[in-house]
Amino acid sequence: MSASRVVVTGGGGFIGSHLVERLIARGDEVTVFDGTSSPPHQKIALQHARYIQGDVLDAAALRRAITKGVDMVFHLAAVVGVDQYLARPLEVIDVNVTGTRNVLDLASEVGAKVVVTSTSEVFGKNPSVPWREDDDRVLGSTAADRWAYSSSKALAEHITFGFVRQRRLQATIVRYFNVYGGGQRPGFLVSRSVHRALNGRPLIVYDTGKQTRSFTFVQDAISATLLAADHPAAVGEAFNVGSMTETTIGDTVRLIAELAGPQQVPITYVDTQATLGQSYEDLSRRIPDNSKARALLGWRPTTTLKDGLAQTIAWARDNPWWLALPDSGA
Repeated sequence: MSASRVVVTGGGGFIGSHLVERLIARGDEVTVFDGTSSPPHQKIALQHARYIQGDVLDAAALRRAITKGVDMVFHLAAVVGVDQYLARPLEVIDVNVTGTRNVLDLASEVGAKVVVTSTSEVFGKNPSVPWREDDDRVLGSTAADRWAYSSSKALAEHITFGFVRQRRLQATIVRYFNVYGGGQRPGFLVSRSVHRALNGRPLIVYDTGKQTRSFTFVQDAISATLLAADHPAAVGEAFNVGSMTETTIGDTVRLIAELAGPQQVPITYVDTQATLGQSYEDLSRRIPDNSKARALLGWRPTTTLKDGLAQTIAWARDNPWWLALPDSGA
């Protein structure tokens, strides 16, 4: 396969930085467009990429990255995390909706193909698990900020499908399910637990810990993203990107504590209603049906949770700058 000219919005973020490394490794000409300055874990990779600091809400700045001759745009720029969409719902909506529209407008203008990254959150609290790509969305009240992220990402998907149908844009959507790995901000279940364990702080389990999730190692998610970008049959489609192995949150935290040893780290149970208020509604299960990605893209996750966590912990130990970051836990 010949080298492509590629733009990655949000390429300085967690998943974006891993994607950039894979793109560079396969020989693509990569431009990173991100709202932050070059992060520590990307300094080596970015020696081989063009880096433009800018906001996806600024179409003029974005135009410096998405230019004629660009073959592919991976749109990962977003405001993510429970702490963010409870504290900054307006920014979440603006970036996810207007930012996506800006990216698609420019990609359509220059004739670039697009992969838009979405989330398992679009399904809301649909009780019929595992979720297929075309399953119904079930959401709570618009007065609950908890659903701002889900709604904004779903609208971004609507915009994407609209561009495919009205403007014949070649675009694909990938929906990530609880992706984890080295470099993730310590504000998510796995990253926060690893961060706390290696810093000798109590691990946090919200509510009973019996809620179940599908955890997807970042390199598996990147493989699915690249397959979706390259496969002609993926255009106009959405794909669930996640493991179908169902694991409780409590068991996941206990496994992290075990792998991060040998020191004993206590586990603290926290009531979400007491700490996050009525605006947050947790889900008892969040599991994908990934059979579409398996059948159409030939993708399946290959990293077990234990192996992925071990790799994540090893990465954290090798990166003291990350261990020095604050976390958003209670």
